[in-house]
Amino acid sequence: MILYLHGFRSSPDSYKARVMREHMQALGRADEIVCPELSPSPLLAIQQAEALLAGQDPRQVNIIGSSLGGYYATWLAEKYGCKAVLLNPAVKPPRDLESYVGVTTYYHSDRIFEFKADYVAELRSLAVEQISKPERYFLIAATGDEVLDWHEMVAHYPDAKQYVIDGSDHGIAEFAEYLDMVMAFCDQVH
Repeated sequence: MILYLHGFRSSPDSYKARVMREHMQALGRADEIVCPELSPSPLLAIQQAEALLAGQDPRQVNIIGSSLGGYYATWLAEKYGCKAVLLNPAVKPPRDLESYVGVTTYYHSDRIFEFKADYVAELRSLAVEQISKPERYFLIAATGDEVLDWHEMVAHYPDAKQYVIDGSDHGIAEFAEYLDMVMAFCDQVH
C-alpha cells in the first residue's frame, strides 16, 4: 500500500498526487495507492491517515508525503515502523505556518478553509526531533524550493537515502522523472 499525503493548502488533485496515481495505474497497481483529502486540522489529518493504515502490515506500507504531508509521513513512519518517501518535506511547520493562521483557499480550487491558531499547537505535538531508523526514509529535496529550505530537510534526515535535485521548485515540476526511484524504494522489502 502507498499512502500519499498532500501538503498544506493542497489536495489529491495536486500535480504529484495525480502523476503518482497515473503511474500506479500504468503499472496495473492502481488499487495499491490511496490519497485522501486531508483535514486542515493536523490531528484530524493524522486520524484520517491512521484510519487508512488500520490493519495494514507496516512492512507493506509506504507513505509518500509532500511538504506538510512529509511532516505527517515522518510522524506516522516513526509510530508504525513503515517506510516514507519525503518530497520537499516541511521540517518546522509550526514555525512556517504560524503566519497562515486565518481564512485561506486551497491551491486547486476556490474552496475556503480556516487554519486555526490551535492547529499550530497540534503541529508541535507531531514533531519528530530525530528519526530512529534512517533506512526507512527516502528524501527528495530541491535546492530551488522557494517555500522551504532544502538544507533543513537534508539535516533532518541524516543517514537516510537522499536525492538532492539541483534547482527545480517546491512542487518538483519534473516529479515524473523521479517515479522509478520512488517506486524502487517503495518496492524494497524492509
